[in-house]
This record gives sequence, C-alpha cells and structure tokens, in this order.
Amino acid sequence: MSNDPSVFCFSGSEYIETLLARNRAWAQRLSTDRPGLFPALAESQHPQILWIGCSDSRVPETSLLDLLPGEVFVHRNIANVLPNGDLSSLSVIQYAIEKLEVRHIIVCGHHNCGGVLAALGDKKLGLIDNWIKNIRDVRAKHKAELDTIDNPQEQCSRLVELNVIAQVHNLKRMANVQKAIKRGVQVHGLVYGVGTGRAEILEIPRDPDAESYVIKATPE
Repeated sequence: MSNDPSVFCFSGSEYIETLLARNRAWAQRLSTDRPGLFPALAESQHPQILWIGCSDSRVPETSLLDLLPGEVFVHRNIANVLPNGDLSSLSVIQYAIEKLEVRHIIVCGHHNCGGVLAALGDKKLGLIDNWIKNIRDVRAKHKAELDTIDNPQEQCSRLVELNVIAQVHNLKRMANVQKAIKRGVQVHGLVYGVGTGRAEILEIPRDPDAESYVIKATPE
C-alpha cells in the first residue's frame, strides 16, 4: 500500500474511485495469496479476539497485529472507554462472548491519545464532554499520582495506562465477562505506541473493588 499522500489529493468522485481501485487491488492480492479466504469469510467468521480500542486512525488493529480479515472482532470508540450502560459496547461484548466465543479480549489504549489529552485539559468541547467525562473520572481518581508528573507527555502516557486499567476493571465487572473468564477467556490490557508501531502488554493490578461486583450463578 502506498503511503504517498498525493494518492488522496482528489476530491469528490475521484477520491472514491481511487479508494475503490485500491480496494480491488488489495482484494486481488489477497485472493492470489489465499484463494480460499474470501469464500470462507462469506460463510462465517470465527475470530479468536475481541479488540476494544480507540477510534484513532493511527491504531488499525488488524494491521498492527499482522492479522487477516476475519481474525479480530472490533469495537472502537474515542479513548477505548467502556462506560456503564453503553449499549453499543455491551452489545458487542455479548455477541463476541456468547455467539462468536472469542478466546481473548484486548483493551488497547495508545500514546498521544486525543481523548486522553482532552481529559487532562479544562477546555469546553461540546457534546463530546459527556464522553470525555469517563476519562476525567479516571484522572480524578488518580489525581495525586498524576500531579507528581511534570512532563505533559509523560502525564498523558500515564493516564493512557490508567485508563486502560480502569476499562479492564470495568470489563471484568460485567456478569457475562466473569462467566466467560471462568471458561477460559483471557482479558488483556495493551498500550500501543503510534510513534513506534509497537504494542506492549500492560500489567493490570488487582481491582480493589472486584468483590463488590462478583455475580454468583443462581442455583437451578
């Protein structure tokens, strides 16, 4: 794939035609390399991974994991947040666990995240403030630690990590995720470096409030 920005300098229909031409070339290359891939995908999908990531254009999950179409089930939003009551993320998680039977759930944040940077500031942004509040809640909980970090970039990186930890904890507090973990599903936290292209595993500390969210099966 070309990285030449001039490829995308067209406007209107020329832009879409360029994209479609690139799509056809990509499909042809993949069909040549793996003739059975697209026919198999037309029948069903069997991803092993549920990826919960940021909408940022620099964090393309399938590409950075070097995987093929059909290998990752994806939910993305600004700053990879899993707020209580968000029907979109809850529906994706349920479908991935109960219907697709994924074996791994990955929550991935990334350095230089615009949502996290916004949460560190105090500028009014409009409608998105309602969403950014979820990250500001994480910031408020860890204010003492974050205030000891003088470098703004390092402070942002640390809040990225703390946000991933918070979202992993939110995930593990869900009843269907708890059930999935008991049958072997693994939950992971990753942080991706947009400046390096490398993803690193994040150590997830024990949730101090975990016991309050344990859901026990009702005896039959």
